Amino acid sequence: MTEFWKMSATQIAGLVRAREVSALEVAEDTLQRLDTVNPQINAIVECRPDHVRLQAERIDRMLAQGQDPGPLAGVPVTVKINADEAGFVTSNGSRLQRDLLAERNSPAVDNLLRAGALLVGRSNSPTFALRWFTGNLLHGKTINPRDRRLTPGGSSGGGAAGVAAGIGHIALGSDIGGSLRYPAYACGIQGLRPSFGRVPAYNQSSPERGIGPQLMSSTGPMARSVQDLRLALDAMSMPDPRDPWHVPLPLVGKPMLKRAAVCLRPSGIEIASEVEAALRDAANRLESAGWSVVEVADTPSLEELAEIQQQLWLGDGFAKLEDAVRRDGDPGAWAVVEGVRSVVETMPLDVVASALLRRATAARIWSLFFEDYAVLLLPVSAELPFPDDLDLQGDGGFQRVWNAQLPMRAFPAIGLPGLAVTTGFVDGTPVGVQLVSARFREDLCLDAGADIEARGEPIAAVSPTPADALGHR
Repeated sequence: MTEFWKMSATQIAGLVRAREVSALEVAEDTLQRLDTVNPQINAIVECRPDHVRLQAERIDRMLAQGQDPGPLAGVPVTVKINADEAGFVTSNGSRLQRDLLAERNSPAVDNLLRAGALLVGRSNSPTFALRWFTGNLLHGKTINPRDRRLTPGGSSGGGAAGVAAGIGHIALGSDIGGSLRYPAYACGIQGLRPSFGRVPAYNQSSPERGIGPQLMSSTGPMARSVQDLRLALDAMSMPDPRDPWHVPLPLVGKPMLKRAAVCLRPSGIEIASEVEAALRDAANRLESAGWSVVEVADTPSLEELAEIQQQLWLGDGFAKLEDAVRRDGDPGAWAVVEGVRSVVETMPLDVVASALLRRATAARIWSLFFEDYAVLLLPVSAELPFPDDLDLQGDGGFQRVWNAQLPMRAFPAIGLPGLAVTTGFVDGTPVGVQLVSARFREDLCLDAGADIEARGEPIAAVSPTPADALGHR
């Protein structure tokens, strides 16, 4: 049998659309791969093989009848457990939602199906998507297939681990503080947080959130290539009337000079030497691709953005979140609640209104910054991927994680797109960089990301590292 799981999503779609292979063949290969590796990593927490086969048979019937099933024809995609998929539980990793059955699909899931994707399973996430580590009391822990000592990232860690291990070519996730970009970074793949409003989002079966999260969370894809991200974004971005914040702008904006800013230590953060080396390597790759790269000592304040993000995220509904986490009982989610409690307790009653005003000012400043630069190159995280569950190692461990993630926590406050691009490995540990651009300029992030990717080694799906065969990093 051909190992379709090793191919790219773009290759799979091309083969299926040309009827050189059937969607059912791809489905069977994916199910076999899932059976082989998922027991070792627990990336996918629910899969219904007959449901996958029915989807594949429908695509094959359409092709046989001369119909176009869509640009993702036959491409295996996994869906995060906090996104509605009709007939499946939207558990969000919580025992409190173990019976919360979705009656219809979220907009992004509908768009993927209309594009011909094969939805092959539900990917794991931390409880309430709160951590940069993936595990919960309902579905268990997800293992990083590259090194089980490392976090697979979070909150879209199951999807990232699955894509890295060849379970699904694209993973649907979400990002309000790095939940797409960090799992991609930790698992050595590519991950795109689109601009707020680019991909329509709505979950009927999830509890209502405060206004802050509604204005910052973005649904997006992870994959093993930038081209596959581009393909997925095109499919996922179709309009849906359920999202009043969706903006149906073209995916390609006005031409801009290939001019990039690189900032090694935004807001003065300390970074690991390996992270600095990856940034300099990425800058060199951009220059070799014809970009003008300007090293800047600093950018508009990331600290300001991160504070706004924190206030919008936690300033409305923290008591409700605390109560839900207490009733669920997950220690990882509780560590987050405890870690941010002191900050929340000092917030004034009008914190959300004040943060929205500051948000508008900050967005204006960053818009002016991106008049001069097509993209900003900066760290994904200040450190290499963390040892798993570092945030549970007391207040020191939690603060180390929180501080290192500043470059990801900041930009959701003003809805900017961010792309995590893997640049290589340090003794087997993934490392990469982040690209940010103006709102709705995912195309510029993807263009720069493709140029960085093309000058490195292609990302191949890996088999999980056995516990008894670990090398030294």
